[in-house]
Amino acid sequence: MNFLKLTPLVISVLIATGCTMAPVYERPESPVAPTFPQGAAYEDLAFSTAPLPTWDTFFTNAKLREVINTALTNNRDLLNVEKARAAYGIQRASLMPNAGADFSPTGSHTPDTMAPTGHGYTSHTYQATLASTSWEIDLFGRVRSLTEAALQNYLATEEAQYGTQNSLIAEVANAWINVGAQKELLRLQEITLKSQQNSFKLISDSYRLGARSLLDVEQARTTVETARAAVVQYQRSLAQARNNLELLVGTKVPESLEPEKLEDPSTYGAIAPKGLSSEVLLNRPDIRAAENSLKAANANIGAARANFFPRITLTAGVGTGSQHLNDLFSGGSGLWSFAPGITLPIFTGGANISQLRQAEAEQKAKVAQYEKTIQSAFAEVANTLAAEGTMTRQCSALRALVDATQRAYNLSYNRYKNGLDGFLTVLESQRQMVAAQTNYIVAEQNRLSSNVTLYKVLGGGSIKLASVEPAVSQTLASTHGTVVTEKVE
Repeated sequence: MNFLKLTPLVISVLIATGCTMAPVYERPESPVAPTFPQGAAYEDLAFSTAPLPTWDTFFTNAKLREVINTALTNNRDLLNVEKARAAYGIQRASLMPNAGADFSPTGSHTPDTMAPTGHGYTSHTYQATLASTSWEIDLFGRVRSLTEAALQNYLATEEAQYGTQNSLIAEVANAWINVGAQKELLRLQEITLKSQQNSFKLISDSYRLGARSLLDVEQARTTVETARAAVVQYQRSLAQARNNLELLVGTKVPESLEPEKLEDPSTYGAIAPKGLSSEVLLNRPDIRAAENSLKAANANIGAARANFFPRITLTAGVGTGSQHLNDLFSGGSGLWSFAPGITLPIFTGGANISQLRQAEAEQKAKVAQYEKTIQSAFAEVANTLAAEGTMTRQCSALRALVDATQRAYNLSYNRYKNGLDGFLTVLESQRQMVAAQTNYIVAEQNRLSSNVTLYKVLGGGSIKLASVEPAVSQTLASTHGTVVTEKVE
């Protein structure tokens, strides 16, 4: 008798503490070095302790900010997030009883042949009930484990969206930079073509006066046609760069928002210090998503373990009933029902064991996936740090090379005019000069892009828009009943 009195109290304590049978979650140890590589390739990295800014602060170029904002507006795919959020809401509702009201008027007629008195009659009954559907008392945390798994899957989907958003921002920025680079390269070839046309005219005039040979004329003609072909090539490259940018943005990008040249998208400067800790990887959305998936798999083990234990369900209802509608709520018309049920998994043909083994295997797979995600992120950041740490020196060297080839070209051209060298020397000097200028523009493009890429791979970029994310505050419980509050902000 005392046990029966204590049973409701025990049940209340178990429910209140949120006991589950899931393993205690422990974040796997990071499978990478505690800091990123150091050496000659990383010497130019400046020290910075400030957290990564949001993209609208990082990118200071007003035209680029407007282009990125348009891309985010046209490319916000919320379907997967909404689906995961709805699944979490459905599963969370299982924690609470469901109640419903019902009003059931019933009429029936008994014929003379079936009436006890031999006279047929018509009867009416009216019933109003407030009923609770079958509700599982979650003694062993099965429903809570499923709810936590649904929440973690929702959070993983949301983080995946932020990762996609970060990638989109970086891709738009790099595509925008590429448009400026192609304009620079086209401008270089147009200047080269104009210069070669002027040289060709001078040599042709000299040939008619007998001062130059036909070989000089034909050699000059090759430079003109080569430059003309290069102009056409970069006209095509610029058109393709614009098409790629508009594909990412999802709409036509006005020329007024395009860069006129290689414009710096950001003046924020270096964002990675020497000796950067690899813990910064935990800020990346893809790693957070992988960990949420791991937590969901961990919770599914608790649900699979709970399948080995009894399930207790309650179905209850209260209401009133009467043969006359005006007496439906009068005294003595009350009715109630109470139907508890218990299900014991005596024989399931090995289904429960298989489900548990499947859940444990899935958890191990998620651990491996989490570790692989960290390793891939570490390599990605290390490679970008190496690029960021060497780009400035490379651009300085190429700038010096441009100046040197320009001087060499001027000297060779003057020697040619004075009859000291042949025109082939001029052609070679010019080829080296144009190649150096082209390589310098490409290197400058890579330098600007490397800072954008570093910002992305360190986890910067996304802004969690209010229309995308709800405020989710849910109390979760571990195996020992410790209450943990998780909030998405």
